[in-house]
Amino acid sequence: MSEGRDDSPLSAQEELALARLALDEGDLAHAAGHVAGALALKPTLPEAHETLARLAAAGGGGGVELFPLHQRVFVGTVVARAHLLAASGRPTEGLELLAAATGHDRSADWAGVPWVSAADLPQRLDPERIAQVLMQVCAAVPDPVPRAERAPLQPYLALARNAATAHPRHGLLLGSASALARRLGEVDLAIRWAARGVRVAPSKLGEVWLGYAYRSAGRTRDALAALRRAVDHDPSDLAVYADIAGTLADTGRLDEALEWTDRALARDPTFDCAVHTAHRLRFQRDGDVAHLVALADFVRDHPDDTHEHGDLAECCRSRPWLGQVTPAAGAAVAVLRHALAEEHGGLGVTTVRLETLEPPSAMRTVATAAPGLRVEVAEVADPDPREPRRATERPLWRWDGTVAAPTVPAPSAEAADRIRQLAHPAWAHPPAAYDAAVGLATLGLADLLGLLVHPPSAPATGMGRLLAGQDPSLWVRCVQVWACLGLLHHRTDEPWPESTRRRALVDLVWGVEDWITEAALFALVTAAWVDPSARADVARVVAERLADAAAVAKERPVPIAVSLAYLALATPALDPATTTLAGELISGPGPAPRRPGPLRRLWGRLTRLRRRP
Repeated sequence: MSEGRDDSPLSAQEELALARLALDEGDLAHAAGHVAGALALKPTLPEAHETLARLAAAGGGGGVELFPLHQRVFVGTVVARAHLLAASGRPTEGLELLAAATGHDRSADWAGVPWVSAADLPQRLDPERIAQVLMQVCAAVPDPVPRAERAPLQPYLALARNAATAHPRHGLLLGSASALARRLGEVDLAIRWAARGVRVAPSKLGEVWLGYAYRSAGRTRDALAALRRAVDHDPSDLAVYADIAGTLADTGRLDEALEWTDRALARDPTFDCAVHTAHRLRFQRDGDVAHLVALADFVRDHPDDTHEHGDLAECCRSRPWLGQVTPAAGAAVAVLRHALAEEHGGLGVTTVRLETLEPPSAMRTVATAAPGLRVEVAEVADPDPREPRRATERPLWRWDGTVAAPTVPAPSAEAADRIRQLAHPAWAHPPAAYDAAVGLATLGLADLLGLLVHPPSAPATGMGRLLAGQDPSLWVRCVQVWACLGLLHHRTDEPWPESTRRRALVDLVWGVEDWITEAALFALVTAAWVDPSARADVARVVAERLADAAAVAKERPVPIAVSLAYLALATPALDPATTTLAGELISGPGPAPRRPGPLRRLWGRLTRLRRRP
């Protein structure tokens, strides 16, 4: 179903004016096209329906043939055909087409016309077909539908009310009506309809609908009882086992929940709902990232799952490095955030004294974002943070005292534009970040390295303006993270152990202690998520780098240490000793493991920007 036609957009009134002119000239095909255009813009406009009626009368045979269906049919054509089918005595077919239009765009009031809500309509329809229409609508909308999006769906709820009155003993109809009512926030009504449905026609599906209704009402005990009765009806439907497990988990009964997933997996070890639920609950119970890695492996090895699951994304959401970049730690960026929070966005010419030198990316970000802020460094503590932790092939920074400057040229304009379009502080999970970074695959190594030390300005988007105004350091970190993810797509034909991409990332990991260290290590961790053959190698690099950071932290502050610890906990196949060390770094003295309070609102706004369609 398509959004519109190829010609320039017209208003609904202009479409109708052209439709009337075409009608007067007897050009019914053009008139139909313009009526369809008007209905697509304003589905309930009375003048559009009056013109549609005129067109039907002029065409003979109800006018249905003027609105044919084909592979890429225009949504206005679908809606017009639906109304003419209803007018010609085929309302069930009309309802099915309106439901299809709702599936295409649920924000439009396609069904907000009198015939859909007429009290006597269901009396003339097969209740089985009505149930199918209601289920078609349910499949097209979220559960629950956000309150602000419910109005266009109310005509379908009116149809359900009238149908439940006309067919009070049809179990399938009552259950599907309950499912729609639940999605639209009418939970009590959903319970009444579903309960009546299982009384008059006991069935597995009826009990599932009743269980969902009880669950939406917070009546967990009743929900579980209904779902268990559904299992009694059909012990082979493993999806219900996963529903019971999820319901138990929602109340903190993880062990019982896992018993149900184990029962399902004993019957079918590859049943997707049970696999996803089991891994999610095991991670919820012990926090071991191995469960999420196993789930990611399952998703990769079973691309044809029966439906989309969000368990992996749900577990990774808002977790450091699993679902988002960590905000930078350290005194330099803390001063910068404070400066930008001041009225008029700055402190004027102010001097700030740091106890010791901080990462070059931090110092450069402060100098760029707050040029009036003078930063003095009391001392350069040992081990010298200006020296790479190991010899590297591609040093990115050179130092003049305590001032760092890039050693590589700036990236091309194309690379800067590409990273602006892609970089974001959040992702669904590491494999999703890897997949998204394929947009950087055509950039050369010089461009990707240049982006790390010459980050372009933030884009002129809501997210870009927000970061530039409140925390420019987060934008710089986004660029560095995605540039390193881009490195994962560099020369992918080369075997991992000897590849250019591995050498470049390991080189960055052991370079000067910097935000780039974190970004490169995250890229390596992501490589381990998507390529099991790289896991042992990556786990070794992570373990060595974390051990080095912990040793240095005993001598001087290491602002990236806690972030490296979170990266370690996100690493597949990490050894137990390194896992313990990571936990100690996170819980011990040093930068707070969670983002600071002043950043919480910023993260909330960024998340909303990410989810907005």
